[in-house]
Amino acid sequence: MKDLFHQEDRLALTLRRRIKIPVFFVLVLCLSITLFSCAAPEKRIVELVWPLPPDEPKVRWVGWLRNEHDIKEETKTEKFLKSVLGETDAGTSIGKPYGVHAAEGRVYITDTGAGIVVVFDTVEKKVYNIGEEGVGSLRKPIGITTDAEGNIYVADADQDRAVVYDKKGKFKSTFGGKKQFEQPVGVAVNDKLGRIYIVDAKKHNVQTFSKDGNFLFEFGKRGSEDGEFNFPTNISMSNNNGELYITDSMNFRVQIFDSDGKFISKFGSIGDSPGQFARPKGIAVDSDGNIYVVDAAFNNVQIFDRSGQLLLAFGEMGKGEGKFWLPAGIYIDGNDRIYVADQYNRRVNIFQYLSEKFKKSSLGSVTPKEAGKP
Repeated sequence: MKDLFHQEDRLALTLRRRIKIPVFFVLVLCLSITLFSCAAPEKRIVELVWPLPPDEPKVRWVGWLRNEHDIKEETKTEKFLKSVLGETDAGTSIGKPYGVHAAEGRVYITDTGAGIVVVFDTVEKKVYNIGEEGVGSLRKPIGITTDAEGNIYVADADQDRAVVYDKKGKFKSTFGGKKQFEQPVGVAVNDKLGRIYIVDAKKHNVQTFSKDGNFLFEFGKRGSEDGEFNFPTNISMSNNNGELYITDSMNFRVQIFDSDGKFISKFGSIGDSPGQFARPKGIAVDSDGNIYVVDAAFNNVQIFDRSGQLLLAFGEMGKGEGKFWLPAGIYIDGNDRIYVADQYNRRVNIFQYLSEKFKKSSLGSVTPKEAGKP
């Protein structure tokens, strides 16, 4: 009898060992079925557009850039875990974004909190930093742009200089300095003329340099008359005609100049009504010549025609999709993708201007993974 019990014990132990792995998989399968059966039904995908239906949409929210997960393709395992556990917060690679620019599959973001430029490379699927150390180190980068050769130009407000890197982020040169600048903030490049425009907020002017950093001329002074500034900040250049669009922040307006600094027109006033400004920041121009102005107080972007007539506004205060918390810089690439630096949400929101050109193109499914690509 005793041997029989021992034999039964041995048999039970053997059976337990043999069924241990299958039972584990059965339990996992049951758990997965339970989770899927208890989970809320899959959300219906609804595009976030402005204006709302039934009006024809002009702007669509595409996504955002926060960390490398936003530009990498998900593995099957990651997709499965997301379906079971839901979306998880992977954090952000950005501290406090201000300026933004996109070119050749890379999105460049000036981080005023960390004193660096954060680069999202959507081709190589990686995120890296520029200006962390050495002679090319940054302190408070604000404006950023690139030229036709891929060189990167950064306005460093704290070090009173412009810093130039090659397309790989390797330091090349600086120009300006404390005798030249008091607070360089905005930067634009005209490749056809070989000019670099630097907005100086404290000098209340725009200074123009050759590509090798030699001073050419300046325009503007402090005041409220046409062509004068009161703490100008951001600048954008039209690729069609080289016109310059400048945010004249404390005059609460936008001023337009030709490539030689000659005043053309202005629009805007202080107020909290649509079409007015409270804290105007970044400025950009789309392929149709529409002018986009970020307002940090309104937490939105207002779109104007060339005459200053308000066409549309998009965005609002919040942390969700298409929302802002103290937005700053803006950039529009050659495919009319709109990049907005969302400072306190520590990200860049990406939108698409739904132009007639875009509708006829094959870019209808563009995502952050294709951001900055030509």
